[in-house]
Parts: sequence; C-alpha cells; structure tokens
Amino acid sequence: MTKAPNFKLSSTSGKTVELKKVKTKFIIIYFYPKDNTSGCTIETNDFNKLFTKFEKLGCTIFGISKDTLESHKKWSKKLNLKFELLADEDKTSLKAYKVWAKKKFMGREFMGTVRSTFIIEKNKIIKDWRNVKAAGHAQEVLDFINSIK
Repeated sequence: MTKAPNFKLSSTSGKTVELKKVKTKFIIIYFYPKDNTSGCTIETNDFNKLFTKFEKLGCTIFGISKDTLESHKKWSKKLNLKFELLADEDKTSLKAYKVWAKKKFMGREFMGTVRSTFIIEKNKIIKDWRNVKAAGHAQEVLDFINSIK
C-alpha cells in the first residue's frame, strides 16, 4: 500500500480541505476531467445517489478536477451534491496522484486528467482504479468497500 499524497484544496463548502486532516474510516477521491460534461455528470450523479450508503460505511467522498471553484460551485448546485468538489487549478494533486497524463482523442495527443478513483484508509491508498468508465463506477467502488468491511 502506498502512502496517499497529502493536499490542501479549496472546496465547494468554502473550506480548505487538507487530506491528512480528514478523519473518516475511508476517503474516496475521484479525479474527473471536467465539470458539466456527460461522463463526469454520470459519474458524479452516481456517487451522489449512493452517498448515504457510502456515509453509513464511514466514507467521505471528494470529486477533484482542475476546474475553478466557481465552476465547481455552479455544477454542485445544479446537481444538488451531498459531498464536496475540490478545485485543483494548479494540478498539484492531479500530478501527485499521477492522473495528469498524456491522453489521446481522435488521433490527437494532449495532457489531461485520466478519470481515476482512490480509496484511502489511514493515509494509505488501499485501492485505485485508473481509466475508469463513468457509468456504474460508483457502484463498483461501493461493492469494493462492502467487500472489505
């Protein structure tokens, strides 16, 4: 198990979230490319729908992208999110978790966020998913946490 890189990021609640100060059994961090896009909306809505089940298992959920806090707040309000989105405009956490990488789309190469999820317990990454397919992923994460409870 790898130590989870710490970060301090602004959240949609107006507070700064420092990872190592979050005291819940499990911390779920999912990195996604962009607010208000189809895949990211599917994934975020799925985590939101399952929020109470995650909460009962002692989980805190954070969605992180390089979008601005302003963008996050609008999108969070639109989706009526029960958890916080964190703004990583300078890509510090994206790079620390190695999710800022070369991507290919329609033959073009560019740098972008690779959709990825991490489960952290006691400051250690206990499970990660990379190149996630948005649909059904939140359920997969919930199933994993149920399997280790």
